[in-house]
Amino acid sequence: MIRSTLCYIERDGCYLMLYRNKKKNDPNAGKWVGIGGKFEPGESAEECLLREVREETGYTLTSYTFLGVVEFRNDAWEDEDMYLYLADGYREAGESRAAVDGDTVSRTDAPGCDEGDLRWIPKDEILNLNLWAGDRYFLEPMLRGETDLNMRLTYSGDTLISAERRSRCP
Repeated sequence: MIRSTLCYIERDGCYLMLYRNKKKNDPNAGKWVGIGGKFEPGESAEECLLREVREETGYTLTSYTFLGVVEFRNDAWEDEDMYLYLADGYREAGESRAAVDGDTVSRTDAPGCDEGDLRWIPKDEILNLNLWAGDRYFLEPMLRGETDLNMRLTYSGDTLISAERRSRCP
Protein backbone atom coordinates (compact mmCIF):
# COMPACT_ATOMS: atom_id res chain seq x y z
CA MET A 1 0.00 0.00 0.00
CA ILE A 2 1.36 3.40 -1.00
CA ARG A 3 0.69 6.33 1.31
CA SER A 4 1.04 9.87 -0.01
CA THR A 5 0.03 13.48 0.55
CA LEU A 6 -1.43 16.02 -1.85
CA CYS A 7 -1.71 19.72 -1.09
CA TYR A 8 -3.40 22.59 -2.86
CA ILE A 9 -1.78 25.88 -1.87
CA GLU A 10 -4.16 28.84 -2.16
CA ARG A 11 -3.26 32.46 -2.79
CA ASP A 12 -5.38 35.35 -4.09
CA GLY A 13 -8.10 33.14 -5.56
CA CYS A 14 -5.61 30.76 -7.20
CA TYR A 15 -4.20 27.32 -6.46
CA LEU A 16 -0.59 26.43 -7.12
CA MET A 17 -0.78 23.58 -9.65
CA LEU A 18 1.93 21.32 -11.02
CA TYR A 19 1.86 20.35 -14.70
CA ARG A 20 3.72 17.03 -14.82
CA ASN A 21 6.02 17.22 -17.84
CA LYS A 22 9.62 16.68 -16.69
CA LYS A 23 9.89 13.31 -14.96
CA LYS A 24 10.68 10.17 -16.98
CA ASN A 25 8.16 7.30 -16.88
CA ASP A 26 5.70 9.49 -14.97
CA PRO A 27 2.18 8.00 -14.67
CA ASN A 28 0.98 11.60 -14.16
CA ALA A 29 2.63 12.92 -17.37
CA GLY A 30 0.50 15.56 -19.07
CA LYS A 31 -1.78 16.01 -16.04
CA TRP A 32 -2.20 18.94 -13.67
CA VAL A 33 -1.98 17.95 -9.99
CA GLY A 34 -1.45 19.51 -6.59
CA ILE A 35 1.83 19.37 -4.66
CA GLY A 36 2.77 16.14 -2.93
CA GLY A 37 4.31 12.73 -2.96
CA LYS A 38 4.93 9.47 -1.17
CA PHE A 39 5.68 8.98 2.50
CA GLU A 40 9.24 8.13 3.45
CA PRO A 41 9.72 5.34 6.03
CA GLY A 42 8.65 6.45 9.50
CA GLU A 43 7.05 9.70 8.33
CA SER A 44 3.67 10.94 9.51
CA ALA A 45 1.23 12.47 7.02
CA GLU A 46 2.08 15.95 8.31
CA GLU A 47 5.84 15.36 8.01
CA CYS A 48 5.38 14.07 4.45
CA LEU A 49 3.22 17.08 3.56
CA LEU A 50 5.75 19.59 4.84
CA ARG A 51 8.73 17.82 3.22
CA GLU A 52 7.06 17.38 -0.17
CA VAL A 53 5.87 20.99 -0.35
CA ARG A 54 9.35 22.22 0.61
CA GLU A 55 11.07 19.93 -1.94
CA GLU A 56 8.73 20.75 -4.83
CA THR A 57 8.19 24.48 -4.22
CA GLY A 58 10.77 25.75 -1.73
CA TYR A 59 7.85 26.91 0.46
CA THR A 60 7.49 26.18 4.17
CA LEU A 61 3.81 25.83 5.03
CA THR A 62 2.61 27.93 7.96
CA SER A 63 -1.16 27.29 7.74
CA TYR A 64 -2.87 24.20 6.35
CA THR A 65 -5.97 22.06 6.88
CA PHE A 66 -6.40 18.29 6.58
CA LEU A 67 -9.40 17.58 4.33
CA GLY A 68 -9.56 13.78 4.29
CA VAL A 69 -8.16 10.58 2.86
CA VAL A 70 -8.72 9.68 -0.77
CA GLU A 71 -8.34 5.94 -1.34
CA PHE A 72 -7.20 4.99 -4.84
CA ARG A 73 -7.89 1.42 -5.86
CA ASN A 74 -6.67 0.13 -9.21
CA ASP A 75 -6.43 -3.25 -10.89
CA ALA A 76 -3.20 -2.20 -12.65
CA TRP A 77 -1.26 -0.37 -9.92
CA GLU A 78 -0.63 -0.64 -6.21
CA ASP A 79 -3.39 0.73 -3.99
CA GLU A 80 -2.78 4.19 -2.54
CA ASP A 81 -4.17 6.21 0.36
CA MET A 82 -3.64 9.92 -0.25
CA TYR A 83 -3.91 12.45 2.59
CA LEU A 84 -5.45 15.62 1.15
CA TYR A 85 -4.61 19.12 2.43
CA LEU A 86 -5.46 22.73 1.63
CA ALA A 87 -2.88 25.38 2.61
CA ASP A 88 -3.36 29.12 2.85
CA GLY A 89 -0.10 30.23 4.47
CA TYR A 90 3.55 29.70 3.62
CA ARG A 91 7.01 31.25 3.70
CA GLU A 92 9.26 31.36 0.69
CA ALA A 93 12.89 30.28 1.09
CA GLY A 94 14.76 32.98 2.97
CA GLU A 95 11.53 34.76 3.95
CA SER A 96 10.82 35.15 7.65
CA ARG A 97 7.11 35.95 7.36
CA ALA A 98 4.08 34.29 5.81
CA ALA A 99 3.12 35.39 2.31
CA VAL A 100 1.24 38.66 2.53
CA ASP A 101 -2.42 38.65 1.56
CA GLY A 102 -3.20 40.94 -1.34
CA ASP A 103 -0.01 40.30 -3.32
CA THR A 104 -0.68 40.31 -7.02
CA VAL A 105 -0.49 36.80 -8.45
CA SER A 106 0.79 36.24 -11.93
CA ARG A 107 0.93 32.96 -13.77
CA THR A 108 4.70 33.26 -14.05
CA ASP A 109 5.78 33.93 -10.46
CA ALA A 110 5.60 30.31 -9.29
CA PRO A 111 8.74 28.60 -7.99
CA GLY A 112 10.65 26.03 -10.04
CA CYS A 113 10.19 22.26 -9.73
CA ASP A 114 12.12 19.36 -11.27
CA GLU A 115 8.92 17.30 -11.80
CA GLY A 116 7.06 19.82 -13.93
CA ASP A 117 5.92 23.40 -14.33
CA LEU A 118 4.30 25.15 -11.37
CA ARG A 119 1.65 27.78 -12.08
CA TRP A 120 -0.82 29.79 -10.04
CA ILE A 121 -4.16 28.94 -11.64
CA PRO A 122 -7.38 30.86 -10.82
CA LYS A 123 -9.75 28.56 -8.95
CA ASP A 124 -12.50 29.08 -11.51
CA GLU A 125 -10.18 27.64 -14.21
CA ILE A 126 -8.99 24.54 -12.31
CA LEU A 127 -11.69 22.19 -13.63
CA ASN A 128 -10.81 23.16 -17.23
CA LEU A 129 -7.30 21.70 -16.85
CA ASN A 130 -6.24 18.22 -17.96
CA LEU A 131 -6.89 16.47 -14.62
CA TRP A 132 -7.32 12.85 -13.61
CA ALA A 133 -11.05 12.08 -13.79
CA GLY A 134 -11.10 11.12 -10.10
CA ASP A 135 -9.46 14.39 -9.01
CA ARG A 136 -12.66 16.22 -9.99
CA TYR A 137 -14.50 14.29 -7.25
CA PHE A 138 -12.47 15.97 -4.51
CA LEU A 139 -11.64 19.23 -6.31
CA GLU A 140 -15.27 20.20 -6.98
CA PRO A 141 -16.34 20.00 -3.30
CA MET A 142 -13.01 21.51 -2.19
CA LEU A 143 -13.61 24.50 -4.48
CA ARG A 144 -17.06 24.88 -2.84
CA GLY A 145 -15.40 25.02 0.60
CA GLU A 146 -16.25 21.50 1.77
CA THR A 147 -13.77 19.96 4.20
CA ASP A 148 -14.86 16.33 4.75
CA LEU A 149 -13.43 14.84 1.58
CA ASN A 150 -12.96 11.20 2.48
CA MET A 151 -13.62 9.03 -0.56
CA ARG A 152 -12.67 5.96 -2.56
CA LEU A 153 -11.81 6.26 -6.26
CA THR A 154 -11.62 2.99 -8.16
CA TYR A 155 -9.75 2.82 -11.46
CA SER A 156 -9.08 0.18 -14.06
CA GLY A 157 -5.76 1.36 -15.45
CA ASP A 158 -6.30 5.04 -16.38
CA THR A 159 -10.12 4.74 -16.44
CA LEU A 160 -12.19 5.82 -13.44
CA ILE A 161 -14.73 3.07 -12.65
CA SER A 162 -16.39 4.49 -9.52
CA ALA A 163 -16.19 7.28 -6.98
CA GLU A 164 -17.82 7.16 -3.57
CA ARG A 165 -17.80 9.56 -0.65
CA ARG A 166 -17.06 7.94 2.69
CA SER A 167 -17.85 9.09 6.21
CA ARG A 168 -15.12 9.97 8.63
CA CYS A 169 -14.86 7.63 11.56
CA PRO A 170 -16.29 9.14 14.76
